[in-house]
Amino acid sequence: MFSAKDWQDYELIDTGGGEKLERWGGYTLRRPDPQIIWPLEKETGLWLHANAHYHRSSSGGGQWEYREKLPERWTVSYGNLKFYIKPTGFKHTGLFPEQAVNWSWMIDKIKSARRPIKVLNLFAYTGGASVACASAGAEVCHVDAAKGMVQWAKENLQLSGLGERPVRFITDDVFKFVQREQRRGSRYDAIIMDPPSYGRGPNGEMWKLEEDLFPFVQSCMSIMSDKPLFMLINSYTTGISATVLTNILTMTLKKKYGGAITSGEIGLPITESGMHLPCGILGRWEEKR
Repeated sequence: MFSAKDWQDYELIDTGGGEKLERWGGYTLRRPDPQIIWPLEKETGLWLHANAHYHRSSSGGGQWEYREKLPERWTVSYGNLKFYIKPTGFKHTGLFPEQAVNWSWMIDKIKSARRPIKVLNLFAYTGGASVACASAGAEVCHVDAAKGMVQWAKENLQLSGLGERPVRFITDDVFKFVQREQRRGSRYDAIIMDPPSYGRGPNGEMWKLEEDLFPFVQSCMSIMSDKPLFMLINSYTTGISATVLTNILTMTLKKKYGGAITSGEIGLPITESGMHLPCGILGRWEEKR
């Protein structure tokens, strides 16, 4: 497992009973997690006195219960990177801390390339990967269909002191954007994607990961440069294994460029138990050095 163990401002304190207890900077949050199917061994004071607790509704969705008034948003740091945290109505906080394993890897790949690198970040959310790549000196194009998430990403870039870096923020349907980049002849040295399990395009087009990921990766290959650096695929879709990502990257990137593939689970260390919480999978293709 790729474990995001280098955090200072984030900690997965404990898990059990379908929930996780986390520290985000100076605040503790209690949130549900479908991977936590083991019981809670002991509901300690930390569990009972979390600053906020997200309760799922039996009819779908849910809401936060606050023990005290929290700031509208606050900041956490990962090394030199800074991010705004804000509890949202759909239980998320605006950041997936397990992705720190990818941020560190991408920063190292970009810096060690010793050449200008153009990165395309697709399904880019609040820009954790965009901020990381910009901090390493890359030119970045950040694409997400949600206007609010793109704005959040812009603010994260500014917060990290990287506002002058060459980062383009695009609010658009990812698939349509890639098609237009093909027609324009645009090229990227690295592509990052975190595709959803299901989605619907602007004209009602249906996206289903199991059916559409392979042709989408093929499509993205047409906008890669003649000397690509890496492709990273993240997935939180239950039922898709790391081996599936390995096979897709083998049949596409490795078949054309050679290089190396790494895949596996990503997760977070649990302080109380010493175990790890699985948080999805990754597949990485990288150039042969």
